[in-house]
Amino acid sequence: MYFSKSFIPILKNNPTEAKIKSHQLMLRTGMIKQSSAGIYSWLPLGFRIMKKIEQIVREEQNRVGVQEILMPTIQSSDIWKESGRYDDYGEEMLRIKDRQNREMLYGPTNEELVTEIFRSSIKSYKSLPQLLYHIQWKFRDELRPRFGIMRCREFYMKDAYSFDISDEEALHSYNKFFLSYLNTFKRMDLSAIPMAADTGPIGGNLSHEFIILADTGESKIFTDKRIFEVDSSKTTIEKNSLNKLRENFEKYYSVTDEKFNQIEFEKNVPEKYRLQTKGIEVGHIFYFGDKYSKPMNASVDYNGKKEFVKMGSYGVGVSRLVGAIIEAKYDEKNETMKWPMSVTPYDCSILPIVNKNDNSNLEIATNIYNSLKKNNIDVLIDDTDENISSKIKKFKLLGIPFQIIIGKNFNEQKIEFTEINHDPIFISIDEIIKKIKSKKSH
Repeated sequence: MYFSKSFIPILKNNPTEAKIKSHQLMLRTGMIKQSSAGIYSWLPLGFRIMKKIEQIVREEQNRVGVQEILMPTIQSSDIWKESGRYDDYGEEMLRIKDRQNREMLYGPTNEELVTEIFRSSIKSYKSLPQLLYHIQWKFRDELRPRFGIMRCREFYMKDAYSFDISDEEALHSYNKFFLSYLNTFKRMDLSAIPMAADTGPIGGNLSHEFIILADTGESKIFTDKRIFEVDSSKTTIEKNSLNKLRENFEKYYSVTDEKFNQIEFEKNVPEKYRLQTKGIEVGHIFYFGDKYSKPMNASVDYNGKKEFVKMGSYGVGVSRLVGAIIEAKYDEKNETMKWPMSVTPYDCSILPIVNKNDNSNLEIATNIYNSLKKNNIDVLIDDTDENISSKIKKFKLLGIPFQIIIGKNFNEQKIEFTEINHDPIFISIDEIIKKIKSKKSH
């Protein structure tokens, strides 16, 4: 892809209406464009990042045995009235009527709809457990949308739902998602800590938020620093292994502000390990038993008896993660963004010094581009006639991890190659390919 042909409308300065770094950077680099309050169009650069995040989320859901479906954005009010949430949910729910004057709504979440799908399809306990997920747009009519895509009205989300015959089996499903979320965020180079949280309008009595530390976060968190040392790498989806993982995390005090108790905090956490800070919620899991299955009559035949299934729900803010990664990874000192290799829009940029009367550097750049593409490396060539310092500054802003500089004295055995905020090195194209592929594989 040539930069001159790409749709990346970069602004010269940070937009004045943006108050936090992710909002500033996403607007300035042309990742998003506001359509109306709290609603954004996703432009190519931002969309590429979001789709890579989506794919990681999808792969980790599939890995623990969750099946993908797709539910509509518009739902009937009838099923929400069955569950009792239609009037209780509040003004965040966008209520509409179709031309037959039927009450509809733009789904803020999908517990009711997936329960209706389940009850009409599964009749025997022998078909359990069932784990279903989809990745779909949601709408919540926030009173004061702010901070760009971090608290907006329309957002892209993965939500999953589990159906089990007993509390014991349901907690095993819950723990599968617990592990899946840890692995998901680790692949994005994020340290997301599971914290006991309030269940809110979803309901239930067991819930964990997955929080990444960030000064701009809206969640206040209180935790034992030793929780950051818990290792999940050897955990399998066997019950004992998952139970042990939860135990290893939960032996350390770690809660959001809704669950915070000063006396318990001081009692359970030695002073040197206490951490009170802010964070960004990137995932939330809930177990709520028969809260929805009972009023909606979602039951199975269990040894001749009618048994209401036990349910949980599990959300990841796919679009929100784009902003969360920026907040976590932005280098304030050097004023640069560096995307993790797993989600970067491009792996490498090629910056040739372009002369209007001499296309030789651009031809070299194209040859290198072709070599990288053959090795499944995503590349962007800056074919504009800007000076090289302006190009370097621009690509630091975009956060693409690696740069190749092609100047007057190009030597194919000593190509100038730079990782953002590191000193340049001079190596061959084969060594460049090896280095980038090595980073991509970690």
